[in-house]
Amino acid sequence: MTKLFVLMPSFFSLALLAFSPLSLAQPHSIQLLASEPHVGRSLMLEGELFRPEGEGPFPAIVLMHGCGGWQPAVRQGLRAHADYLREQGFVVLNLDSFGPRHYGGGKLCSNNPALYEALNYRTHDAFDAMRYLAGQDFVAADNIFLMGQSNGGAVAIRAAKRSAAQRYGQGEPAFRGVVAYYPWCGELGRSRVELGAPLLILAGGRDNWVPARECLGVRGEGAPLEVKVYPNAVHSFDLDLPPQSFAGKRIGGDPVATADSRTRMLRFLVGNLTPAQQLAYAARHGREVASN
Repeated sequence: MTKLFVLMPSFFSLALLAFSPLSLAQPHSIQLLASEPHVGRSLMLEGELFRPEGEGPFPAIVLMHGCGGWQPAVRQGLRAHADYLREQGFVVLNLDSFGPRHYGGGKLCSNNPALYEALNYRTHDAFDAMRYLAGQDFVAADNIFLMGQSNGGAVAIRAAKRSAAQRYGQGEPAFRGVVAYYPWCGELGRSRVELGAPLLILAGGRDNWVPARECLGVRGEGAPLEVKVYPNAVHSFDLDLPPQSFAGKRIGGDPVATADSRTRMLRFLVGNLTPAQQLAYAARHGREVASN
């Protein structure tokens, strides 16, 4: 990694709401049109938009939930990620794919064929969200990232593939980088994956829903692939949940893994900014910036 320089330290409404300078820290409910509705003839996706203070343009990231949709613990966990990333200078779009399709509340969590089918329309959703963010004047359109949890993590892997931008993006470029929390790594393939965007996978070593071993030993080609396994973490380790069984699988929060994963995610995001955005980011935040 090449260090650039060091400076002094330093979810739901139907309306698309305008920003006010006094409420930038609060998320705003938005809607955006789904290019692949999957149900019916048209569908508006819903989300929460978090914006940092200042004029921008800022880098941005889309967050995508797992199989349970915006269940309370999931929504709270995603908002915690969003608050952290907003404080670190990122616009964040927390996207709900399942609620508008009436698939929320864990309805699909034991239905593997439906979850696999969801990878297709949810990857369209991810690129729809990118398109929405790129149209905002406070977003640096060439610095949009994606993060997903569980089923959203498998969506993130699919969106990172070299073929994704052409298949799902309607001419948009690839995401600048992609982060997958405890994803189903069968989406990677068995030995190698052709990537169009750098990919960071954060997995739990004791996850018996989507075992971390499936993420290991796969070679990324075209862009870097990094896998971090937290040996004692289970599924949903970044949520504020006591250890428990859900759909017959172990889930539960791990504060240590959560904190480390956020640090790694931020380093990955900042390291994959365009050079111009790295300079702007360093100037805004007064910190050392490293290029991946």
